[in-house]
Amino acid sequence: MEREKLGSRLGFILLSAGCAIGIGNVWRFPYITGLYGGGVFVLLYLFFLVVMGIPVMTMEFAVGRASRKSIIKSFTALEKPGRKWHLHGYLGMAGNYLLMMFYTTVSGWMLYYFYQMLTGRFTGKSADEVGGMFVDMLGNPGVMTVAMIIVVVAGILACSLGLQRGVERITKWMMSALLLIIIVLAIHSITMDGGSAGLKFYLVPDLERTLEVGLLDTIVAAMNQAFFTLSLGIGAMAIFGSYIDKGRTLLGESINIAVLDTFVAVVSGLIIFPACFSFGINPDQGPSLIFITLPNVFNAMTGGRVWGTLFFIFMAFAAFSTVLAVFENIISCGMDLFGWNRKKSCIVNFVVLLVLSMPCVLGYNVWSAFAPLGAGSTVLDLEDFLVSNLILPFGSLWYLLFCVTKKGWGFENYLAEANEGKGVKIPKWIYFYVKWILPVILVALMLQGIWSKFF
Repeated sequence: MEREKLGSRLGFILLSAGCAIGIGNVWRFPYITGLYGGGVFVLLYLFFLVVMGIPVMTMEFAVGRASRKSIIKSFTALEKPGRKWHLHGYLGMAGNYLLMMFYTTVSGWMLYYFYQMLTGRFTGKSADEVGGMFVDMLGNPGVMTVAMIIVVVAGILACSLGLQRGVERITKWMMSALLLIIIVLAIHSITMDGGSAGLKFYLVPDLERTLEVGLLDTIVAAMNQAFFTLSLGIGAMAIFGSYIDKGRTLLGESINIAVLDTFVAVVSGLIIFPACFSFGINPDQGPSLIFITLPNVFNAMTGGRVWGTLFFIFMAFAAFSTVLAVFENIISCGMDLFGWNRKKSCIVNFVVLLVLSMPCVLGYNVWSAFAPLGAGSTVLDLEDFLVSNLILPFGSLWYLLFCVTKKGWGFENYLAEANEGKGVKIPKWIYFYVKWILPVILVALMLQGIWSKFF
């Protein structure tokens, strides 16, 4: 069976960026930027994006493009006889499924809130009532299940249409709409009365605030954000590398994708901080920011129902772009591994993903007594911890070592693949850094994630 290809370079960039752009860009980046000193954090984040995230991204793309295979088969195609690098492929695929086990549920929340904002369910509600609506949603397994099923059905249907007609075409349209909506929302937010105070808090470097929370903590937070924002280590990027030609160098393409991802993260802050400061509301982190704080801000705003509807359709697109990219990786792996056609892989994975998504849905209601990571934790917290703190950094380290060691694919092979085509080339002198320094940083990041979770 001939390997499918993406129809355009733009399709590749938007698909890869869509995979990287997720809910964390919106509910995590602005909050921690404010917490760690605004512009100081942004500068550190950009530095670590360049020295950590982008090099590993080129490696994942290179493995995909050179092998023309999905995660398990890509290592098999490139490794030397008798080596076991392909074993990571199974862990990587487990990471893809684990990620979707909670991402489909959270994407369903975005969809449900879009529907509620559109139909005016928040209008006239007090701050406590808005908070109560989020608690009610989590306590209702029926609503959560229906929303999750809609996300899974939509994702599988898009993938079943094929790579170019389905995944690429829908992502192009959706990402274009996402970028337009986010710019409109940001302009509106910036021009609100009192919004300038929010902008100052967000973007002006504040060394005092940085030193208050601790310079080392700020550096670690910037490293974390720069690394995890790109969804590296589970082959979700490699799959799109396997669908492109060799016309462009991989460093140039990785920079484009990182710029798009960062643009969405930074502009999300331009929406959130001015809006929250205008109404004297604290922009806190995580689900409470999206599902309690911001609906209250929209309630207090002139035309808030329209702006709230636009915001939640943006959030739904941000979440669904990741769902589509990871579904494509999962479906492609089924095709490579078992020789299935696209239709069969879609049907099998539709059933598997529905079943696997249910624990996260039930973790907030029927199984709420189950606290896997200590009091107050949920099934989602466990799934997120396994993916974010273990599988992503370990997988990235695996790709890195595969590309720079003689027992793996080797640095010369990686460099030749990454530098093929027009565009920015990776210099040879980077070898010492990626062989001896970057692996230490990734190990430290993984250990820090485990330490912070349990100690």
